[in-house]
Amino acid sequence: MIPSPAAVVSGVNRHRPIEVDVVVIGAGQAGLSAGHHLRRRGFRPSGEPGDATGSFVVLDANPGPGGAWQHRWRSLRMATVNGIYDLPGMPQPALDPASPSAEALPPYFAAFESANDLRVHRPVSVGAVRRQDADPAGRLLVETDAADWAARWVVNATGTWTNPHLPAYPGAEMFAGRQLHVHDYVAAEEFALQRVVVVGGGISAVQLLNEISRVADTFWVTRREPVWEDGEFDEGRRMAAIDGVVERARQGLAPVSIVSATGMYWTPWAREARDRGVLVRHPMFTAIEPTGVRMPDGSLVEADVILWATGFDPAIGHLDPLGLRTAAGGIRVERGRAIDEPRLFLIGYGPSQSTVGANRAGRDAVRAIVADLRPVPSP
Repeated sequence: MIPSPAAVVSGVNRHRPIEVDVVVIGAGQAGLSAGHHLRRRGFRPSGEPGDATGSFVVLDANPGPGGAWQHRWRSLRMATVNGIYDLPGMPQPALDPASPSAEALPPYFAAFESANDLRVHRPVSVGAVRRQDADPAGRLLVETDAADWAARWVVNATGTWTNPHLPAYPGAEMFAGRQLHVHDYVAAEEFALQRVVVVGGGISAVQLLNEISRVADTFWVTRREPVWEDGEFDEGRRMAAIDGVVERARQGLAPVSIVSATGMYWTPWAREARDRGVLVRHPMFTAIEPTGVRMPDGSLVEADVILWATGFDPAIGHLDPLGLRTAAGGIRVERGRAIDEPRLFLIGYGPSQSTVGANRAGRDAVRAIVADLRPVPSP
């Protein structure tokens, strides 16, 4: 009988890492895409005997399948999700548009894991990735709270959900009301009859502004005036947006969101907010005071709540021992591969943040690994 992932890890000597060819960190869309393509290329899950191309393991910090979708706010329903690309080789089943994405999508991810026999190890938290020794052709050591793995390649697919971006503003610690990030948002009802300042110019900010404004008094602020685009955000425009941030990743600049490269589209919820008169943008405040926010003109806007819809940063702190970050805060990446550490791939990062980009990045990472495995022809 083939042992379960838990059985493989149980009783492991922490001073003797498990050797595998590939460690995939994260089982969201990008990580599952990588796992799917590893399976297609003949790789086998760690612990399975055989003469296949090589071994791999998928590690995930979540308690169950679904990636970040299992943590989204309850009111985010399939009808308002901003486009989800199918996992490779498995079309999404028909889903009720009224169902919460946090309920509808995890079963789809679980079915994909089962169909591809990925045997994801979870919950496993990765603390650090470091070089096992000074040999550039050696292995990378992946240290976790369950066991350690020594891999020839690491495919990092940790996304951003666990690293919400919360800007520092003067006086924030003095605010007497409640501050929270979209990461911690549950439902609009908790803000009923309150004054809520919504901060941010992206999709989530507008969705939640539309939602919260039905039960509370809202005040919307952004650093820049949103650029509203007409037409549908179709796949062609999506792909153009992905391509538009490739150069930033290659230079090692801090990644930006795909939305920042596309502008904002007139989604149904944006039109609803506009038609109800709540899509009124104000400039960013200059300071936070105990009872509200101080505006550039000197006026005080009183508030009970400040909701930061200010996006997320890549969750890559565990890669810091590799010393790859540039002065600009990013890692130099080209075609999903770390330029300064070719044993490392970053997918769902930079230009592959979107779901279609994540699928493509998982495929391309595995293609590169397979190419590395091929012997170099003799001259």
